[in-house]
Amino acid sequence: MIAVYPGSFDPITLGHIDIIERGCKLFENVIVAVLRNPSKTPLFTVDQRLNQIRDSINHLANVEVVSFDGLAVNYAKMRQAQVLIRGLRVLSDFEKELQMAHTNKTLSSEIETVFLATSNEYSFLSSSVVKEIAIFGGSVDHLVPQHIAIDIYKCYDKTKLV
Repeated sequence: MIAVYPGSFDPITLGHIDIIERGCKLFENVIVAVLRNPSKTPLFTVDQRLNQIRDSINHLANVEVVSFDGLAVNYAKMRQAQVLIRGLRVLSDFEKELQMAHTNKTLSSEIETVFLATSNEYSFLSSSVVKEIAIFGGSVDHLVPQHIAIDIYKCYDKTKLV
């Protein structure tokens, strides 16, 4: 069974990686799909995010990292995936993700959404939190892989570079 884990991953966090690793145990193939969203101004380009993700999950054999445009459910259908993976941290995530899952079901009844609850140690973690900490000079070493922390410090605070 093929699963697609869509998102912006700007940047990918240890929480995202946890969801990917756990998804790889559940599904034959997992496609990590980075959305090209022209209405957002990301910290990293799509190509940078693709490389960051690949470097973060190169220990997993059944993962592909790609970019896509448009609706995730349409991309999943195009790739003949049966499942969209979504991570849940808090109750507000559930409300938003459930609404999205129901909407996707109206667009493609054959695609299921599987929710994976974030591991406890990452329940507070988001890409936005990482960027906000970095903007104010805090350490993000415990929130993202080391190579991504270095990339973030290059954007915000050169004093933390090793």
